[in-house]
Amino acid sequence: MGSAKKSDLQQRRKAPLITPTDLGAAASKSIEGGMNGILADVFALYLKTKNFHWHMSGPHFRDYHLLLDEQADQLYAMTDPIAERIRKVGGTTLRSIGHIARLQRIKDNDADYVDAQDMLAELREDNQALTARLREVHEVVDELNDIATASLIENWIDETERRAWFLYEASRR
Repeated sequence: MGSAKKSDLQQRRKAPLITPTDLGAAASKSIEGGMNGILADVFALYLKTKNFHWHMSGPHFRDYHLLLDEQADQLYAMTDPIAERIRKVGGTTLRSIGHIARLQRIKDNDADYVDAQDMLAELREDNQALTARLREVHEVVDELNDIATASLIENWIDETERRAWFLYEASRR
């Protein structure tokens, strides 16, 4: 067996989850870190959105309830493509609720009662914060010439801005 093949085999046995990529190990680690942070925030925002969906009350209950359910579905739909992108570039991804809690920037809301308008405002601010984090990671992947991740992020920025816009418009008096 040639030394290159032997070295490749040893590397695969040592780290079986490392997917080969032309981006390089350093780029893979940078992408993994940024995207896992986004994934943690998306899971946190998903659960907060569902929390508010389940606990919504007031005169616009039906409209807000349906809006938040739709937005939660959009957030959940982001999770698998984010995790798969991390794996495609040679990284590993979140493994537990605790891992999410260590990385998330979106704060939980465990209050017994939150007014409907406060729910919409908090979710709007959280979506705006997610947009900012997506832009930060976009800058990183752009510098690393990771076109595929940048392209995905661009779509998620648009979707996240749309959620923030809907939340803003729904809460105007």
